[in-house]
Amino acid sequence: MDRRGFLKGAAVAAMGSGIPFGVRAETPAVRNGQVTYSRTFPVKIETDVMVCGGGPAGVAAAVAARAAGARVFLAEAFTCFGGMGTAARVPVYMQFGDGIRPLAAGFGTRFRERLLKAGAISSNYGSFDFEAVKREYDAVMVESGADFLFHTKVIDVIREGDAIQYAICASQSGIWAVKAKVYVDATGNGDVAVQSGVSFEKGDSMGKMMPASLLSSWIGIDWDQWRKGRLSFNAEIDRALVDGVFKVPDRHMTGIFKSANGLGNANIGHVYDLDGTDERSLTKGYLRGRESMQEYQRYFSEYLKHGLENIRLIETGALMGVRETRRITGDYVMTLDDYVKRAVFPDEIGRYAYPIDIHPLTADKAAYAQHREEFDRLYKYQKGESYGIPYRILCAKDVKNLLVAGRCVSTDQKVQASIRVMPACYIMGQAAGFAAAMAADGTGDIRRVRVPELQKKLKDFGAYLPNA
Repeated sequence: MDRRGFLKGAAVAAMGSGIPFGVRAETPAVRNGQVTYSRTFPVKIETDVMVCGGGPAGVAAAVAARAAGARVFLAEAFTCFGGMGTAARVPVYMQFGDGIRPLAAGFGTRFRERLLKAGAISSNYGSFDFEAVKREYDAVMVESGADFLFHTKVIDVIREGDAIQYAICASQSGIWAVKAKVYVDATGNGDVAVQSGVSFEKGDSMGKMMPASLLSSWIGIDWDQWRKGRLSFNAEIDRALVDGVFKVPDRHMTGIFKSANGLGNANIGHVYDLDGTDERSLTKGYLRGRESMQEYQRYFSEYLKHGLENIRLIETGALMGVRETRRITGDYVMTLDDYVKRAVFPDEIGRYAYPIDIHPLTADKAAYAQHREEFDRLYKYQKGESYGIPYRILCAKDVKNLLVAGRCVSTDQKVQASIRVMPACYIMGQAAGFAAAMAADGTGDIRRVRVPELQKKLKDFGAYLPNA
């Protein structure tokens, strides 16, 4: 019996056996550097919809599924909801609309209004009070009635034929199982889909992915003085590079976003050649990211000045700001051609308009120039333009009860660079939540969801669907 067979048998037995949690059922065997063993796991939770991951897509999915009447359990591996926008300290929302219409309507626009009312973000969405954002995510999840746990990571699934039967979770209390009718993978990395055996792609043709950033917060900024100087944050970068201030010649500096009381939240510094699905690569990335903050502090205070002379680092993000890892293969793969032609799909679950924003894959001038060309000119939409998001890119290939939502949906690398941001994740998450609830209310098959009915539910929820 293979590993999945052992897990399946153990999980099923735990439902009625009364065997204590964690009892080993077999003596471990080691062959060719691999260990095979089995344990008995209790099935702690049975539900209609399990959402794996509590980032923006996951929270939107859970809230939507509950709004549709489903029982929902959400497992979040970290300590808070929001993912990159909280734990990683991403300090700004990308656009919610196309310059005319609110595209991320429904969960997205309602949650944005909550944040504005709570003073958690500024009116231009360029300044986050991270603790307030966390509290608002907590509040919407509690209000939804969904069950959820932090410190709970899906480490494996038991798949039988074309359906997932159980998700195996690891938490502070040990290892246990969840049985759901439908699963939503909102992990960002597509972990559950990969555990289910779904194929995926990473990066460009050579497997090279966008760099990550270890985001940070700073104090001691005289914002009035900085504005008077009228400098950009990379105004002196070439001189600093010549002087050897930076170990890595990173020319792409988004800058620091003003918050209250001299505080600034920074999206600076790229960690190149990082694979967010590899723990050794991530470990090296955290070391390099934290080391680079000393270089930035010197650059700000000695080279830029103009109110930054006394700048000091408060902290870096608890999570690495990862932009790109796996792209899960779905029933349809969105491509650059869809983006360029502003595609309309019969199974649209939303539309979006953020430009293709592939951060330079290497730290040389040519890569930075290519980024500016793509982001600023080549692929930028005009006001009022957008592309459709088809339901099929959420449907994990060959698994009938698994939906994917968030940055790891089924696209090519170019489209991923647009659809990866938080407002788009809200759009995809709420669609996945409603579809999961509909499937759970029927046969559990996501492909038997009637798209017109899904679109109607989304429109009733407030989603922007002009073509449905």
